[in-house]
Amino acid sequence: MKLGKREVVGVIPAAGRSRRLGLLPCSKEIFPVGFSAERGNAPSRPKVAAEYLLDKLRAANVPKAYIVIREGKWDIPAYFGDGRNVGMDLAYLVIPDSCGPPDSVDRAYPFIRDQIVAFGFPDILLEPADIFGPLLGQLRKGGCDIVLGLFPVIDDCRAMDMVEYDAHSRVKAVFLKPDTTHLRFAWACAVWTPVFTRFLHEFLRSDDMKREVGLGGERRLDAQGDVPVGAVIKSAVEHGMHVECVPFSDGSYIDIGTPKDLARAARGYR
Repeated sequence: MKLGKREVVGVIPAAGRSRRLGLLPCSKEIFPVGFSAERGNAPSRPKVAAEYLLDKLRAANVPKAYIVIREGKWDIPAYFGDGRNVGMDLAYLVIPDSCGPPDSVDRAYPFIRDQIVAFGFPDILLEPADIFGPLLGQLRKGGCDIVLGLFPVIDDCRAMDMVEYDAHSRVKAVFLKPDTTHLRFAWACAVWTPVFTRFLHEFLRSDDMKREVGLGGERRLDAQGDVPVGAVIKSAVEHGMHVECVPFSDGSYIDIGTPKDLARAARGYR
C-alpha cells in the first residue's frame, strides 16, 4: 500500500527481555494466547501474540514489516519465517541489545527513513480488527505527521500514556503513566511520516532525551529502565509537531507483559 509515492511498512520492536513475566519457554511475542480458525475442515491452531498485530497490518494492506529482535530471540524468525504463513513479507533486524522500543525502531532507520511507518507493540492485543486503516486514512488527509490510535483505559492509567486531544482530533498533550487523570484514552499504536522518523532518530541523540528520560538504566518513566515511545511522542507534541488521533471508543487492549494480563488474554482470545 502506498500513501502518495511512499510505501507503508510495519515496524515491530521485539528486542525486550520480558522481565515482568519471569521465565518463559519462548519469547513472549510468540507465546500462544488464542486459536486461529482455519479454512475448510482444517483444525484450528494456536495463535501467538504477535500474530494479532500482523493481522491488523495485513487488514490495512500493509505488505511488509521489519521485526527488530535481540540476539538470542531466534525463535521469532524461526516461527514466522519470511511471513508467507501470515500473508506478509517479513524481514528481521538483529541487534545486541536495546534501551527501549524507540531505540529498536531507530535501528531500522536506514530502511524506513523515507517510508510511512505503521507501528504497534507485539505484546499488546488490540480490538477492533480494522485499526491501521482508519489511522492511515487520517494521515492521508494531510496536515499531520503522526496519527495515534487511542483506546479507552478501564483499569489503571499508571500503566499507559494518556492523551489529551481537541474537537478536531489534534493531540494537545501526552502524559506518561500518570498517577491520576481525568482523561479516558491512551495511545497504543500509531502511523507516521518520515518527519517523525527523523524526529525520533534525532531525539535519541539529543540533550532532551538525556535530560528528560535519563541514561544508564534510570527508571524515571519505565520500571524496566527502558526509554518509552511515549516520551518521543510527548516531546514531538511539545516541539509543535502536528499530531492527530483516532479514538476507538468501543476498542480494547490487553498488554500481555504481566502474568495477570497474559492469563486474561489466554482465557479470552479464541
